Amino acid sequence: MTDTDIRIKGRAGRITLNRPAALNALTHAQCLEIEAAIDGWARDDAVALVVIDAVGEKAFCAGGDITSIYEDAKAGNLDAPRGFWRDEYRLNAKLATYPKPIVTMMQGFTMGGGVGLGCHASHRVVCENSRIAMPECGIGLVPDVGGSLLLARAPGHAGEYLGTTAYRMGPADALWARFADTFVPRTDWAGAIATLEDSGSPTILSELSARPGDSALARLSGDIDTHFAGASLHEILASLNAADTPFALKTIDALGKVSPLSACVTIDLVRDVRGAGTIEHALAMEYRATHRAIPMGDLVEGIRAAVIDKDRAPKWKHAGIADVTQAEIDAMLAPLGAPFD
Repeated sequence: MTDTDIRIKGRAGRITLNRPAALNALTHAQCLEIEAAIDGWARDDAVALVVIDAVGEKAFCAGGDITSIYEDAKAGNLDAPRGFWRDEYRLNAKLATYPKPIVTMMQGFTMGGGVGLGCHASHRVVCENSRIAMPECGIGLVPDVGGSLLLARAPGHAGEYLGTTAYRMGPADALWARFADTFVPRTDWAGAIATLEDSGSPTILSELSARPGDSALARLSGDIDTHFAGASLHEILASLNAADTPFALKTIDALGKVSPLSACVTIDLVRDVRGAGTIEHALAMEYRATHRAIPMGDLVEGIRAAVIDKDRAPKWKHAGIADVTQAEIDAMLAPLGAPFD
């Protein structure tokens, strides 16, 4: 099996990620292969639905291949990562607007690029060990792959909280935050996929649906909405600093670990996308920020600290959130001009 096993089985177009040692991190080549497959199946009457899953228990897809982005950036090749993002985002848009059902089976970690692959589908399945997150601010990026739209659609101000703190959602959290649709126990997945392939209908998912328990994130929603209603991350942080509560202290700590610029941009990004409400607008706005993330942002340093040197001690461009100006935020999200905007 190659990095991506693409085939037709029964009435289903089947895509299986096969890089378990890399937590099924998504490469540029895989994005192009998956796009070509779903383009063909959209026109194939023999294919009734698409099923996307992954090999291994640890991860559906833990993100994009950020090591290659770092290597290209250090070599001064900005065209390669920008090309990756443009192709990946085009795939995300196609998944979100696909004319046939897409079922994604998201065990283990689904983060970053994995969210873009798994959470725009029409039928999103989680199990006991599912952990879904948008941790981009921790590496000096912003929630992308259409993630800003998913965050914008979460209840209340949960999207701002999830996008800036990298909170990892369990299965109940993912259902509550609208990143997933159905909880199916892991032991039932093989049978469910076989039925999907045979029937070409997602009906089996509702028949196997179970309750994953209560959402810890939902229990935090009151605190989240109280503090994250601020007009900017500066106001949000001020609100948290004024509150002597476990939630406030834990959130302040989480915000202290991410790129101040990325987190500030994320607040404005999510709110802009919430107003527009389309995948196309979300991806266009995200691309403005990712296009600039290497020359103007913290991405290279964030990847270095997280996955290259692994010292977990990034030296961000700003000492803290208070040092980020609105002009800098606006510059990251400004139109790029032709041929991009």
